[in-house]
Amino acid sequence: MDDPVCPLDYRYGRKELKEIFGETRRLQYLLNVEAALARAHAKVGNIPKSAADEITKKASIKYVKIERVNEIEVETKHDIMAVARALAEVCSGDAGKYIHLGATSYDIVDTANALQFAESTEHIQKGLKELRNTFVSLAKKYKKTVMVGRTHGQHTIPITFGLKMAGYTMEVDRHMERIFECKSRLLVGKLSGAVGTGAALGKNALKLQEEMLKGLKLGVEDVSTQIVCRDRYNELLGVLGNIATSIEKFATEIRNLQRDEIGEVAEAFEAKKQVGSSTMPHKRNPITCEQVCGLARVVRGFIIPTFENAIQWHERDLCNSSSERFIMPHSIILTDWIVYQTNTVFKNLKVFPERMKKNLEISKGLPMAESIMTTLITKGMGRGDAHELMRKTSLKAIQNNKSLNEVFLDENKKLKLLSREEINDALKPENYLGAAEKIVDKVIKKIER
Repeated sequence: MDDPVCPLDYRYGRKELKEIFGETRRLQYLLNVEAALARAHAKVGNIPKSAADEITKKASIKYVKIERVNEIEVETKHDIMAVARALAEVCSGDAGKYIHLGATSYDIVDTANALQFAESTEHIQKGLKELRNTFVSLAKKYKKTVMVGRTHGQHTIPITFGLKMAGYTMEVDRHMERIFECKSRLLVGKLSGAVGTGAALGKNALKLQEEMLKGLKLGVEDVSTQIVCRDRYNELLGVLGNIATSIEKFATEIRNLQRDEIGEVAEAFEAKKQVGSSTMPHKRNPITCEQVCGLARVVRGFIIPTFENAIQWHERDLCNSSSERFIMPHSIILTDWIVYQTNTVFKNLKVFPERMKKNLEISKGLPMAESIMTTLITKGMGRGDAHELMRKTSLKAIQNNKSLNEVFLDENKKLKLLSREEINDALKPENYLGAAEKIVDKVIKKIER
């Protein structure tokens, strides 16, 4: 066998997902559809039940070998005809002549696709649920762990690490809803022939389609052409791209918070054997987060060709076929993988509350300027005046490299606005967390109910 080229073969992806899209399992899905088609024909009286039973029995990779299918495809230059012929070869009696009766290739291909989507999205849903549970556990554990909030890369006001994790929890929860809702439109097949009329299927065309897809537990394409309408695939890739974007956001946050100058969290590091750099012995890099960020970009990259595939000439062309062979397996396998890897990162995340506390002190109390402003407002000062006072006070503290406390105390001596106790209370980060804890509790209750 030639050396593998695609990193899915030797580096990325879980075994379960790669098996779903592997050549052998793909053949079995196609055979399952051919068998369901035969059973539908028998049910409406088009073919003998004995023939349908024989086709169903032999529609298995136990009898139909991938090697034989590939041999026939070399001769015929047609993948589905190769499957039909290989199945016919192993069927006894005259059952083989009833295989693929009235169908076009994409009746089989798109219906098999739906079977693959059904199984693979179950894994993604399970992975998302596990990731959500990891996030809610972190939210619960760190709901009182104070850290500085940041916007534009700058210190703002205090938040808690638990609040950050609660936000991630609900983002993943929404993705679980999206993929569930998407499946109602995604998991459909078709049996309607070359241009969607079902002409070759005879007077029972609609009944045949209904029976075949009911047997496979799939929905029916309302109005097909030669293929299932690709707006359905567009929706799937949109959901996967959305998931990948959230994952990259989560991983990017860890990468940023793991910077040496921040150091508030870190990926787990196997101290005994793990190597961070081939030249710098001290390095401990967020390699898993960096991996999932890179792969998330690949998933999003598949969105464009997927949408372009939906633009078909008339009742269809073949442009979608080749690219979908890459798009569907890769986007699903990689999405599952980055969800799985991200869960591993956060389950084993190192969190450093003391460093979070220390980082709050770097800005010399400036993140508490809004807190003092709010206190001034409660004491009767106008909002605009309070804001202007604290803006000037903050700028003065920065220019003189002093703490907000020092500078405001000087101002307060002149203006006599607040008591020392009121100032001290306003400067404590833990006193200015708003409803953060209640928000986290609300998320915990929602997820654990």
